[in-house]
This record gives sequence, structure tokens and C-alpha cells, in this order.
Amino acid sequence: MSAKIPKFPGFTAHSDQVFSRPGEALQDGQAIPPQHKHDPTTVLVYGWGDGLPKHVTKYADGFRALYPYATQVVVLSPISKAMFTSLDQRTEHMLPVLNLVFPPNQQDLHQDSQARVLVHTMSNTGAVNYAATLNAYRETHNRPMPHHLLIMDSTPGSTDLSRGNLSRWSRAMALGTAAWFPWPFVVTQMVWGLVLLLYTAYLCIMGRQTPGAWSVQAVNQKEFESTGARRLYLYSKEDDLILWEDIEQHAAETRQLGRGVDAEVFGGSGHVGHMRMHPEQYWGAVARSWEEAVL
Repeated sequence: MSAKIPKFPGFTAHSDQVFSRPGEALQDGQAIPPQHKHDPTTVLVYGWGDGLPKHVTKYADGFRALYPYATQVVVLSPISKAMFTSLDQRTEHMLPVLNLVFPPNQQDLHQDSQARVLVHTMSNTGAVNYAATLNAYRETHNRPMPHHLLIMDSTPGSTDLSRGNLSRWSRAMALGTAAWFPWPFVVTQMVWGLVLLLYTAYLCIMGRQTPGAWSVQAVNQKEFESTGARRLYLYSKEDDLILWEDIEQHAAETRQLGRGVDAEVFGGSGHVGHMRMHPEQYWGAVARSWEEAVL
């Protein structure tokens, strides 16, 4: 049975996870206005775990205000598909992204000068799907996926199964599923904690990495992530799901690799809540980092 396609007004569905909409149309013979000539040609947005279209679209609308002529591709991130699938399965789920951003009949778009791609990932679940896209591109074209900027909003966190992480991860999963069950929230969180323990033990026995662990490594490996892409980390010290120390450590490791890195710290906002609480600061950081990436 095929998966049910979520309703995503204004977007065309290409799978139950991948959606797109074109940029604003130009009149015949009309050129893109000079102030937008260096804009992204494609904005690729990876939503957070179990993020609904009505919430994720607020980010797409923010990008539309900044870059009105860019094609938008949005990837929804059900936690179950990100966390309880193999790398091969996740890679297959992301193939529609490649077909949209780099159509097989337009090989020139694989050159950085032709395709200006901005990637925006949210939370660890969004980053897992992004890493799967990198793997899909590498398996298809045998090189890293070209793009100019990777934005990491509220990610990455530690992938070690510590007591603190188990509490945070089980809480995140319970937030999206508590309404399914008649018992108290804490019981749902305990159930997910047990599931995570058993699943991690299974992967360990099978000699496989967790999706999160593989993804955190992949985004800093030159075989997958374009060495010329700039990086922007967006985070706060009040995030109760992803520790700011983990994000800053990953940013430091990225700098040590010689990659261009920007970081924007927000005050008082929670997990993937920075744009809602600080919209001007948020979109200002995005615009500045994009300019650094292309100019």
C-alpha cells in the first residue's frame, strides 16, 4: 500500500515526503531584477521530525520573501522514516529530490556556476534526510552534490545514547505521537525510550551505525559534502532537545576542516523556534551567509 500524501497547499507532491513549487513567474522577455541576480536558483528545505506542512510552509514562505524567483523543494521528515529505516531505504526516499534539483536531462545544472543551491535543514531528523540526499547524489553521480550554502537549524546534536540524550530523544518522539494513545505523556515517552534502547542495541549487534551518527559524520566528509559549500549554524542555549555545546563543537570541527562557517545564536528560543521568536535576526543571518557564499 502506498503512503498517504499529506496535503501541502501550493506545492506539487512528488512522493509522501517531497514537494515543490516554482519561483515567481517572469513575463515574456523579462529579466530577473538586478537585486536578485545572485539569488539561489533552488532552495531545498528539510523539515524537522514530524513537522506538519502548515508549519514547515512558514519557512518556505520566508524564503519566498527573500528569494522570490527560486524554485523550492521541501522535504517532510517523519521520525519513523528517518530513524527506523536503512541507509538504502532513506537514499531511495530522497531520489525525487535529485530529479527536481538536478534533472537528468539538464547536466549543466550539476555545475556550481549554473545551479545556485541553498540547503536548509532543521533538527537532527531533517539532517538525516539531507545526508541521505548526499548519499543518493554520490551513488548516482560519484561526486559530492553541488550547493553553495548549508544551513543547520537546531542541529546537529550528540548521537551518543547517554541518559540525557535518551530522555531528550524519547521526549521528542513522544511529542509527535502522544495524541495517539490514551495514557499520560510520560508513559508514551517511556515506551519510546524502550524502543530506542532496543533499536540501538539491534543496530550495535548488526554492526550498523544509527541514522543520526552516520549523518553527522557524512555532512563533514568530502566524499559527500561539497568542500566549497559555506555552513550556517542557527541555535540557542535554551534548546531543550539539542545541546548548544554539541552544535558549537560540530561548528568547530567544520572550521578545522577549512570550511567557511557562520554561526548565529538566538536568545530565549526553543528547538526550531528561532525563526518564530526572532524573524528579523533569523532571515538576516540567512541573507548574510548566502551573500558570503556567492559574492
